[in-house]
Amino acid sequence: MVAFGVGRLAGVARALRERYPAARLVLVADAGKAEQCASIAKDVRGAWAEMPAGSPSNFDLNDLHVGQGLGAVRALLARSKEYAPRFELLTPADLAKRPPARWQVRGVLPLEGIAALYGPSGSGKSFLALDLLAAVASGAEWFGCRTKSAPVLYVALEGEAGIAQRIQAYQAKHGPVDGGFHFLLQPLDIRNATDRADLVQVVRATGWSGGVLCVDTLNRAAPGMDENDSQDMGRAVSAAKALQAELGGVVLLIHHAGKDATKGLRGHSSLHAALDAVIEVTRDGDRREWKISKAKDGEDGQAHPFRLDAVTIGEDEDDGEPITSCIVVPEQNADDAVRRALPPKSGNQRIIWDALPDVLKASSAYGRAGAPPTRPCVRIEEAIEKTRGRLVCDPKRQTERTQTAITGLVNRGLLEHREGWLWLA
Repeated sequence: MVAFGVGRLAGVARALRERYPAARLVLVADAGKAEQCASIAKDVRGAWAEMPAGSPSNFDLNDLHVGQGLGAVRALLARSKEYAPRFELLTPADLAKRPPARWQVRGVLPLEGIAALYGPSGSGKSFLALDLLAAVASGAEWFGCRTKSAPVLYVALEGEAGIAQRIQAYQAKHGPVDGGFHFLLQPLDIRNATDRADLVQVVRATGWSGGVLCVDTLNRAAPGMDENDSQDMGRAVSAAKALQAELGGVVLLIHHAGKDATKGLRGHSSLHAALDAVIEVTRDGDRREWKISKAKDGEDGQAHPFRLDAVTIGEDEDDGEPITSCIVVPEQNADDAVRRALPPKSGNQRIIWDALPDVLKASSAYGRAGAPPTRPCVRIEEAIEKTRGRLVCDPKRQTERTQTAITGLVNRGLLEHREGWLWLA
């Protein structure tokens, strides 16, 4: 098609696209009009070709044909350019090449996003949050989950007076908290742009890079908010997202459960919908536990029991009474205790059972073949190769007997084996 003048090019190109929506359109403008041509091509999802460098003003495709022949026209069209499509369609093979989900706390907190830890009053959620944050600050495992060491800021807007005692109790049990752990005890309103800007400024001054900003609690960080109102909750969520966009990493909101604990987070449902991860804390008498009630690309529903143990951190100056606080102590899950109640007592199974933890601990593969994302996995061939030398038998029979021992451990329910991957059940 020929459009006489670049002014007609856009109209003709749009008409062609409307009539032939699946056609490949290549637009060719006169010399000096390449920029306009490219803009029109983008608008109609087409390609464009430019006249050869050094062409005189208004030199066009017809001039190229007359002067240099159809071969030159063919070469020009072969060099056509086009913008990358807005949408990219991927195959399963393309998806397999994409990086896996990245975790701040594997299977619990994503490396980036908005998360919440919630529970009823007295459930121990703030103690659990402090325990989680201290693990992140030091890069220590948390309830068996690997963490990525990162800076942490705990904005304590409830129970500020007891924070110092809680940290002293934690350090009495676990040693000094990493220097990357900071605390803010002054009130703020995350919906207020000035408060957010001041917070970002002081946090960045510490050299912050993709850490965990914990706000305890959401209600205190948005004073006067009607949690059941969609607009009020929307403003609070937008403010949390704005902080995350400025600082990167994870914004962890400590929140309360509703009057009906079975209905989850207190307030409007838009909060739950906006979150990338949700940790639920519950209490039944002296029994406390946490579980993931929402996790993108992670496992939810598995309960992790814990208790609060009292720690004496000093004496009151006035009456000499002990000053105490509490620390979080993980307890064994009842289901896990039953499953591991009868490990092999002797023989080859016992030898291999004792050798496998070191092999799994060294593995960098997690969540393979349907395993929980917090479980390290190892190929069965690698497990055999790295443990068979423990058996006291003819070297020629070590591989066979190791495989038999692993099969026995799988049959006992101590190991899971799927698609060639092994992990602890």
